[in-house]
Amino acid sequence: MGIISLEQTDGLYWLGRYSERVYTTIRLYSRSYDRMLDENAGGYEEFCRDLDIPNIYQSSEDFKTRYPFDKEDPNSIMSNLLRAYDNAIVLRETIGSETLSYIQLAIYEMNKAEKSQAPLIEMQKVMDNILAFWGIADDIMEDENSRNIIKVGKRVERIDLYGRLHQPRENLVREVSRLAGRIGRCNIHYNESVILNLLELVQAPELDYYSIVYEIERIL
Repeated sequence: MGIISLEQTDGLYWLGRYSERVYTTIRLYSRSYDRMLDENAGGYEEFCRDLDIPNIYQSSEDFKTRYPFDKEDPNSIMSNLLRAYDNAIVLRETIGSETLSYIQLAIYEMNKAEKSQAPLIEMQKVMDNILAFWGIADDIMEDENSRNIIKVGKRVERIDLYGRLHQPRENLVREVSRLAGRIGRCNIHYNESVILNLLELVQAPELDYYSIVYEIERIL
């Protein structure tokens, strides 16, 4: 197991979280975009409520423009992608230039999407680049500890989002099981009781989504 600094550990963990946040929120945004066009002009309000982000948007048109692309909105997809990039650029020596390049390509595609008449097509390419980033990181990063920390961040963010979005039990069981099997394999300090509590919560007869989100937020 590689020994890395606390600063690197934190950067890798948040690189995993931010990259997952971009990937999943693009998927959610794409579904909401279609609903807002087809049937529910106020669907963005539900979207904000589900993700527990401030509804600062004036209309569905304002949401469709600002939520994905506004760098001044700390909850936007672009802001989270830039945070992923900020962590990746500092960790360049750890993750490798080829791995970093896929985050750079994702930013390039987001910039194209902002100017496109069909932004969802370009945003699909952003998701493809995030998937490529995860794949190449797993393939070429030599330090297993660093790879595992990115994956832990990814799983933590996914469980957090799945809990907020009231995803089906099987999704939560899968992600909690993956996190439980991964987090002990890396050099990261975590609250072991949280893992035990999450394993119980996802198997309970009635899913308590609030408690799942509460527990995953105190994992570290």
